Amino acid sequence: MGLPIIFSIDDDPQVLRAISRDLKAQYRDRYRVLSTSSVSEAMESLLELQNKGEEVAIFISDQRMPEMQGVDFLEKAMAIFPFAKRVLLTAYSDTDAAIKAINDVQLDYYLMKPWDPPEEKLYPAIDELLHDWQANYRPDFKGIKVIGYQFSPKSHEIKDFLAGNLVPYQWMDANSSDVGKQIIKTNGLCPTDFPTVIFEDGTLLKTPSLLDVASHIGLNAKVKLQVYDVVIIGAGPAGLAASVYGASEGLSTLLIERKAPGGQAGTSSRIENYLGFPAGLSGSELTRRAITQATRFGTEFLSPQSVKEIKLKDQYKTIVLEDDTEINARAVVITTGVDYRKLETKGIADFTGKGIYYGAASTEASSCGNKDVYVLGGGNSAGQAAMYLSKFARNVYIIVRKNDLTSSMSSYLIDQIKNTDNVTILGCTEIIEAKGNEHLEGLRLVDLNSAEERDVPADALFIFIGARPYTDWVGLQIIKNNKGFIETGRDMKSHENFRQVWKMQRDPYLLETSSPGIFAAGDVRAGAMNRVTSAVGEGSMSISFVHQYLSEV
Repeated sequence: MGLPIIFSIDDDPQVLRAISRDLKAQYRDRYRVLSTSSVSEAMESLLELQNKGEEVAIFISDQRMPEMQGVDFLEKAMAIFPFAKRVLLTAYSDTDAAIKAINDVQLDYYLMKPWDPPEEKLYPAIDELLHDWQANYRPDFKGIKVIGYQFSPKSHEIKDFLAGNLVPYQWMDANSSDVGKQIIKTNGLCPTDFPTVIFEDGTLLKTPSLLDVASHIGLNAKVKLQVYDVVIIGAGPAGLAASVYGASEGLSTLLIERKAPGGQAGTSSRIENYLGFPAGLSGSELTRRAITQATRFGTEFLSPQSVKEIKLKDQYKTIVLEDDTEINARAVVITTGVDYRKLETKGIADFTGKGIYYGAASTEASSCGNKDVYVLGGGNSAGQAAMYLSKFARNVYIIVRKNDLTSSMSSYLIDQIKNTDNVTILGCTEIIEAKGNEHLEGLRLVDLNSAEERDVPADALFIFIGARPYTDWVGLQIIKNNKGFIETGRDMKSHENFRQVWKMQRDPYLLETSSPGIFAAGDVRAGAMNRVTSAVGEGSMSISFVHQYLSEV
């Protein structure tokens, strides 16, 4: 956070130099002194300072200026920085105007010219005003600001992207945030401009794409090399582990991610069964450590970018991105993981992003204060989300088709849920309809034993049901099972088309797909254990097989 600002304006250059000199001599170690002789320049500067999250402690304005009187300038300035103190520079003949300004713009002090000596006529008054200002001063958030509507899918997408990429941001609801309303007014924003993102340097983007946001937060958007030893597609735990081992062992390594690193594990509020962390750690913390480790070893990270196909060219694999950029690699590791299965129930699609979310408990949890929220699913991800939401919500209800959670959730989570007063398990229950107007307001539930239906108020629903692999884009006759998971290793030999596809003399390596030199690891692979630890293990192991493959070609 920069120093608070003392802002002075006077159209007389000689007076402006004098006031700036005296202010800097006394306050430069605690405040930044800015000055200008132009009202228009001052207004542009103040808007930029507001968007950057800077704070003005005191305005000192001359009364008689050709562009605008000082009182009028202070009135406009207060619309941008309403808590700053206001001082009017006046000549003796302007005393009446200064007194009138005390009522008109709540003037805090008027200063007569000349103010020599400043030790007697300037500093005591400014010291008192600064003392009062500091008593109520709370530093503004210094970073990215996102302004929008709570129940906006586009706002949720940007918040989720920033959170997933471990970028701190401040959310301001356009309807309820006082600071947000002030920024909206001073920047002349209208409802069609939301979500609006304001970056730390003051840059303001209206309804930006994720690529726009990514380029402004420094994510790598372009590749650097003509050919990579290994390209890893997907930055979940398996992909991150593969990138760490690949780069640390001297392979030129590129990691491509279509959304944000960490995968589903990255959204977990607390992982308590990961080896070496007895107190547990959040998915975001695990992701942060892994990204730091991978980049330290030299992994290049490309995000957000989706791969639409892989083509073979001689001994190289050509990865084609959504924007038709082509990247050449000697080997590829697919670690795209899984997505939560969509719930095809009446009303769900209507309110997705408007109170209904797939995963994303950590992103929207703070908006659930003193509300009733529901979690659909009985796996560990659902349990971790429920425990996290219980810190914010009035009540959390876990909806499962089975009687209880014992068959699908780890016992440590079940014990935590039992000991949390505001978490309730609704067993043998299904959702048959989501209801609301502009956002989710209620759910219609059915008891699977009695077929009894009931309506319940619901402020939010978080869905964690099943998983489907992100493999629709995978071609090259790569063998997948009937659920879309990628087959690897010797298990493929029982597939009826294996001999038509596999033309190598040797058998496939353990994590190798039916296309030599293309490997699969983690949840996207058929037969995977769907645990963070096993995904990390497979990602690490895949690099050993990459080395073996590269030694052949």
